[in-house]
Amino acid sequence: MKPWAVFAGYLLLVNLWGYFMMGQDKSRSRAGAWRIPERRFLLVSLAGGAAGVILGLRSFRHKTRHFKFTVVVPAILFIQVLAAVWLWQKGFLAF
Repeated sequence: MKPWAVFAGYLLLVNLWGYFMMGQDKSRSRAGAWRIPERRFLLVSLAGGAAGVILGLRSFRHKTRHFKFTVVVPAILFIQVLAAVWLWQKGFLAF
């Protein structure tokens, strides 16, 4: 298996994880149950799941007023995209 395919699979899984975490937290919020800590969302975002967390934020309309999720998570995604472009230009992410 090619390294880029493994990386793409990892990114797909971590973004799905972030998306579904946001949905799970929204349903727990409505039920008044135990919530997922915000730190966990930020860690998933740093691990490459920022796009999934943002999609979950928009889809479930959850945590839309929190600075961490409206500014910090998109900034993490922006930095990750810049890093990926830089790595691709340097030849480290050859497809």
